[in-house]
Amino acid sequence: MSNPPLMPKATAVWLVENTSLTFEQIAEFCKLHPLEVRGIADGEVAAGIKGLDPITSGQLTREELERAAKNPAHHLKLAERKVKVPEVKRAKGPRYTPVSKRQDRPNAILWLLRNHPELKDAQIIRLIGTTKSTIAQIRDRTHWNAQTLTPIDPVSLGLSSQIDLDFEVARAAKDRPAALAEVGSTLLPAEETTAPEPAPLSQTFADMSKPKREEEAAIDVDSVFAKLKQMKRPVDEDDEG
Repeated sequence: MSNPPLMPKATAVWLVENTSLTFEQIAEFCKLHPLEVRGIADGEVAAGIKGLDPITSGQLTREELERAAKNPAHHLKLAERKVKVPEVKRAKGPRYTPVSKRQDRPNAILWLLRNHPELKDAQIIRLIGTTKSTIAQIRDRTHWNAQTLTPIDPVSLGLSSQIDLDFEVARAAKDRPAALAEVGSTLLPAEETTAPEPAPLSQTFADMSKPKREEEAAIDVDSVFAKLKQMKRPVDEDDEG
């Protein structure tokens, strides 16, 4: 895998404005996501970034650029550097966020919590360089500015690249248990959704015993009238005598 050019986003801005290359060609050369390049063309991403000419900076030859412009399937190759620059290894820890963009982080956090609830706090911290307490405050709506926050895509804010966001979302989806992923994704059969709800057990037993109680009550009434007739009969016979 080839290394990205210096200042890849500024290089992408210049290529979008000054060439007829496809978004895929520019994205592959600058190691960006095609949607991120499309956002640059629409003015939604990298607003205010001045384009960097890769030809004058020695990162791309004019012949290579012309070949790619004539053939959309051509893959741009980074020109060999005359001076080898040691590769800078990124230190582990939260992503550094410029001071000018730190005020946008709460809006980005709110967007991530709403659109990708599967992301862990550590992943959000890696994406936009925030803190765990800030994430908790925005999730619980206890943030001091919670009433005015607006969910905004961190890619459009320039806080994260689309590649990093897709990577973290894919990792979170991979780590999720299969059972949780299937919840809400299947519909119940019509027989189950339209079937009447079963009656409680107490009500069922009451309904079962109701005819028996009525029958017993009827039997008791008949026996009472029979006894009354038997008691009345000797009295009537005495009166006749």
